[in-house]
Amino acid sequence: MANRDILAIGTSAGGVEALTFLAKQFRREFPASVLITIHLPSHGSSGLDDVLSLAGHLQAGFARDGEVLQKGRIYVAPPNRHLLLHGDRVVLGAGARENNVRPAIDSMLRSTAVCCGFRAIGVVLTGTLNDGASGLWTLRQAGGIAVVQDPRDAAFSEMPLAALNRAKPDHVVGLADMPALLDNLVLQPAGPPRPIPRSIKREKEIPGRGGRNTGETDAIGRRSALACPDCGGIAGESDEDDMSHYRCRAGHAYTVELMGLALDENLGRALAIALRVLEERVALARRLERQAIHSGHRRLAETWGERAQEHERELGVIRSSIRRLSRLGGHSDEPETAA
Repeated sequence: MANRDILAIGTSAGGVEALTFLAKQFRREFPASVLITIHLPSHGSSGLDDVLSLAGHLQAGFARDGEVLQKGRIYVAPPNRHLLLHGDRVVLGAGARENNVRPAIDSMLRSTAVCCGFRAIGVVLTGTLNDGASGLWTLRQAGGIAVVQDPRDAAFSEMPLAALNRAKPDHVVGLADMPALLDNLVLQPAGPPRPIPRSIKREKEIPGRGGRNTGETDAIGRRSALACPDCGGIAGESDEDDMSHYRCRAGHAYTVELMGLALDENLGRALAIALRVLEERVALARRLERQAIHSGHRRLAETWGERAQEHERELGVIRSSIRRLSRLGGHSDEPETAA
């Protein structure tokens, strides 16, 4: 009888240390393929594969498109590519970012759910925000086992706390107890296959499209009144139990919380641009006022002076709005940070 031979792990801030700890504990004959998605910068190189290989018995490497999964190996999502599964093969997706990241944990877990959820174990470790909660929920609906690091034990508790509250995991443990738990879970027999909703199958395909739009996203969720923070397109809203997430026609996806943060960032950028434009208008109006005075055009100087004062009042409103937005988001009130 087949065992639980797919172990998909997602993490973000604080994740390198957590992954290194787990890699040290995996035994040499580990009877599962280990998939890892950690939020990496889109540009530049990473030595995480070497770090994990040197830490323990299993060989780790950045996943290659089309390679066949092998048990006892660690496959790491490379920078700027989603780590996906199609049957027993790895697919590297260049599709739209999810939760403003690529690779995305939700994309990996959702793909694993559609491919082989009944054979899979999903794990969410330390990290900020909530990437992974939606994917872990989907994996559990597909018959997978959901594991979350105890938020009190995590270096950054936001991501495991979101997964705990939303995915209703089967196991919540500290990192020290996780190796023994995973070693036990991978030996369990695979469960019976479960039907996958058509909407989830459609969403699973989006991260692999590489920017191609087939129109499938039009049919996912109901039309919302929100615009996508990435491209400005109308975002559709989908529900998962008590969770909602948004996806636009181009494929960009956000949870409710991250949609709010992304919209705040876009608003901050827009306010910073407005601030700079108004500062330039004030400077120009004051210069033209001085020129008019120098040339003896009193009425023209008054006109430019009044216009400068109007722009200065508008500047006050924009500066106040930026400070208010910064306080709400916990950011610096320097306008350059919003640009």
